[in-house]
Amino acid sequence: MSRCCLHNGIIPTVLCGLPNSLPVTTIVSGGADGTIVSELFSILSLCSSLNKDAQSDMKCKISNPPALTLHTCLLLATIAQCLKSTGRNSAIFMLTTSPKKQLSRLTILAQHVSSKDTTITSLQPHSASAMLAFASILSLEGGLSVESAISEIAVPLIPPTSTLCDHLKISSDCENDVGPKNTKAVLSYWHGFRDGCVGLLEAKLKWGGPLAVQQLIASGIPLLLINFLASNHSIASRQGVDSPNDGVGLSPIGVVWAVSSICYCLSGGVLTFRQTLLSSENMKLICSLISDVHLKLVRSWVGPGGGKDGIRDTINTVIDFLVFPFVAVQNAPGLPAATASVNSGFILNMGSAAERVCKEDKEMVKAIVEDMGKYIKILLEVGVPGIVLRCLDQLESKDLGRTVAFLAKMVGHRPLAVQLVGKGLLDPNRMRRLLDSSPRDATLDTLMIVSDLARMDKGFYEFINGALILDTLRDFLSHEDPNVRAKACNALGNMCRHSAYFYESLARHHIIGLLIDRCADPDRRTRKFACFAIGNAAYHNDMLYEELRRSIPQLAKLLVSAEEDKTKANAAGALSNLVRNSNKLCEEIISKGAIQALLKLVADCSAVALNPSKKDAVNESPLKIALFSLGKMCAYPNCRQFLRSSELFPVIGRLRQSPESSIVKLAVAIVSKVTDAS
Repeated sequence: MSRCCLHNGIIPTVLCGLPNSLPVTTIVSGGADGTIVSELFSILSLCSSLNKDAQSDMKCKISNPPALTLHTCLLLATIAQCLKSTGRNSAIFMLTTSPKKQLSRLTILAQHVSSKDTTITSLQPHSASAMLAFASILSLEGGLSVESAISEIAVPLIPPTSTLCDHLKISSDCENDVGPKNTKAVLSYWHGFRDGCVGLLEAKLKWGGPLAVQQLIASGIPLLLINFLASNHSIASRQGVDSPNDGVGLSPIGVVWAVSSICYCLSGGVLTFRQTLLSSENMKLICSLISDVHLKLVRSWVGPGGGKDGIRDTINTVIDFLVFPFVAVQNAPGLPAATASVNSGFILNMGSAAERVCKEDKEMVKAIVEDMGKYIKILLEVGVPGIVLRCLDQLESKDLGRTVAFLAKMVGHRPLAVQLVGKGLLDPNRMRRLLDSSPRDATLDTLMIVSDLARMDKGFYEFINGALILDTLRDFLSHEDPNVRAKACNALGNMCRHSAYFYESLARHHIIGLLIDRCADPDRRTRKFACFAIGNAAYHNDMLYEELRRSIPQLAKLLVSAEEDKTKANAAGALSNLVRNSNKLCEEIISKGAIQALLKLVADCSAVALNPSKKDAVNESPLKIALFSLGKMCAYPNCRQFLRSSELFPVIGRLRQSPESSIVKLAVAIVSKVTDAS
């Protein structure tokens, strides 16, 4: 029956009594009385009672209760794992919605886990299989570390930390007995002997809180699991992942649970973080799990945790491990991830143990910040950027989200960005796939990657140009998703930040007109970044001035509208740049009301600028940019004449009394230029 479940995704739903017509995301009660799953739990209940009553007549009719328990639990584990692989994320599918039944069924599994045949010197196969069934059913409870009603029932039933650790350590005694005689290595052709124990550790870490993390760290679990993974990878690479002679006893699912467990332990303190992530050998080991060789073995694994879904789960779990420091320090001052694109790779922040560290343990965040340079150096030595890039080729487009998110995190750090670009991050075919065929999150992160690279260094311009993405960026300016439009504007703005390298290309691809249209976009962030892009498109020379002429009334309107200060500052800066390189647009600047709009903005901000107690507010307002823009316009006689004749010009004179020295300097310069020329 387990084989049937693996070969046909409908079978597990039938065994649970679930309607096939419902979407997998719809949670309904499964495993009700009369279903196969219900009968399987009844069998386990019977076996449990036989273990307690050695004289039972029924025991005479069941020749080998442990064997029956073993195979029943393996079938339950397989059903749970197959349900999860199809996107069903709730233990209710197998435990019903009845709290009484949920408690009863999980208790039965817990009883078999702590069978009297299992002692601290051995772990019997039927108990190991009960652990596997228990862990597999709990793994259905979604991907986030959030307690549910079922987790609250389950956690007290999981064996104590010391017991789980003892089982793992004792099992390791037979690691060297690799071969047909080593029956402790596997539970079935698809399940490792240690899978269940590691799975329960992961559940305890996920839901047990900081105390569980500290207990497991004190028991040496992180390094023990790393050693298991080292042995597991070595054996799998040597014999093939389908070999039943696995002396470590971890299937691909067990490997994922082990890495996830280590990841949860990272939040337990600076020492664990440094022992785990600041060790080149440990990093090489973890990264070997997403190497081409290992992923090929996972793809060929015919049991749960194999195939394309197994590749996705393996890559995602390793990335959650690698990204831990990036997420933990995302709001720390002074780091690129904080000062550049804090939203890059946001999907990796949600539910992350590192995010909790960031909020709750400032001392640990401080230590990670101090060690970040060393961590990045190790990532470079191990070749993580190239390894992660190759993972893209192993994943289906729908599964790219977390990998692209990690690339976006890494791009915020120059040494990693350089290696990523050198390894082909901006390959045209790769970029076409990431921008055209990816989930929304991956598309947004890819746009942030382009934007961050362009902002970081003009040396990346040649590589961005080689990515052949301008047609896509143009299309994105009319995209239905406002986030895509906003990030496309931001990317184009940064592509014009350092030089006029892309000016001719922007004109050739008919992008400028669309950017101007985005100044009137219904989305406020898109308007903000459109102004930013237009300003940079005018900064380096006047090549695009004629095309940009149409932007002047749009920019002027934003200055006097109910916009956020940053949008007004960007609009004022753009107007400044439209007179920076020549007087081509001066008449338009005057006739379309741009100077008057700037003066109106200055007048609106002047009260704050003249108030000594509002100094911080002045620094955040668009006033300085507006004054700077007016100062640039004073270079031209017709602009000076308009300023002098405006009823709002005296406001600038009053700003010479501002307590903010930079405001005074700008105001004095404008008044001087206007009056000296009169």
